[in-house]
Amino acid sequence: MSVLNTRFTQLFGVEHPVVQGGMQWVGRAELAAAVSEAGGLGLITALTQPTPADLAKEIQKARKLTDKPFGVNLTILPTITPPPYDEYRRVIVDEGITIVETAGSNPEPHLELFRSHGVKVLHKCTSVRHALKAQRIGVDAVSIDGFECAGHPGEDDIPGLVLIPAAADKLTIPFIASGGFGDARGLVAALALGADGINMGSRFMCTVESPIDQVVKQAIVDADERDTELIFRPLRNTARVAKNSVSVEVVRILNEGGQFADVQHLVAGARGRTVYENGDVEAGIWSVGMVQGIIHDIPTAGDLVRRIVNEAAEIIRGRLTSLVAPVGVAS
Repeated sequence: MSVLNTRFTQLFGVEHPVVQGGMQWVGRAELAAAVSEAGGLGLITALTQPTPADLAKEIQKARKLTDKPFGVNLTILPTITPPPYDEYRRVIVDEGITIVETAGSNPEPHLELFRSHGVKVLHKCTSVRHALKAQRIGVDAVSIDGFECAGHPGEDDIPGLVLIPAAADKLTIPFIASGGFGDARGLVAALALGADGINMGSRFMCTVESPIDQVVKQAIVDADERDTELIFRPLRNTARVAKNSVSVEVVRILNEGGQFADVQHLVAGARGRTVYENGDVEAGIWSVGMVQGIIHDIPTAGDLVRRIVNEAAEIIRGRLTSLVAPVGVAS
C-alpha cells in the first residue's frame, strides 16, 4: 500500500494523512476503529456518549477492534446545562487516549491536563486567525474547516481553495484540511495547497461501519452538491445541514425575521438523532456537507482509506509527474 508521509502522520503516529471527523451520533467505536485499523486516524465523539462512564466503555470497545492509534473528539460549546467536561477529560486520560480533537470554544482550559498526560491536541478552526490563536496557546496541530464543510463553517465564508493556502502561509504547526474532501483528488489538492492531510466527515458517514441508517447513507449518495442549506445565518451561528422540509422551513422563518425561539422545536438535537437512527430524512435537521456531490458509493471505511491513499499516490506519480517536462524540453 502506498504511504504518504507528512508532518501530521509523523506527529500523530498514523500511517496515512486521513482523519475521520468527530461527528455527533456518528463517531462511535466501530467506525473509529475501522478507520484507524486501515492506517488513518479514527475519532470517537465523546458527547455522543450520554455519560463519561459510557465513553470509557466505548473506548474499551474500540480497543478490542484495533491496536492502532485512535482519538477522541471533545466539542466544547456554550449551553444552558454544560456537560461534565472535566469528567469526560478525566476518562480520556485514564483510558490512555493520546490524541484528542477539540472543537467549538477555546481549548485552553483543557490543555494543562492533556499536556501533563502526553495527550496531543488537534483543534478544529474555521479561520486563520483562530488557528493562529490555537497555535499560540500550544495545541499540537489544527484542522482548518472551509466554507464547504458540514456543521458550523464560521461566519467568514472562505472556501478551502483560499483558506488552506492562507493558513499554510502563516502557521508553523502541522494542519489538516477539512470541508469538501471525499476522495483522492481532494487529498492531493490539500497537500498541494500546503496542508498535511485531510479530515472527512460526510464521506465517512457513507461507509459500512457508520452507525447511521442505510436510508440516510443512500440519501447522501443520491444527493448532489446543491442539496444543503445554511441555517441560522441571521443569528450569526451558521450551520450547513441537509436540505429537507425542516431545514427549508427554518431558513424561511429566520429570513422573515424570526428568532431562535421560533425554530427551536424544529432544530432540536433529538429530532436529528432520530434521522440517523430511524432513517427518516425529513424528521429533523441533520448535518452533511457539499461533498455529498462526489459521494457515489458506500464502501467499508478501510476500503475507503486504502482507495484514497493509493489513488492519491497514483495521481502524484502519474498525471502530475507527466505534466512536468524536463528543463529545455517542450511539454
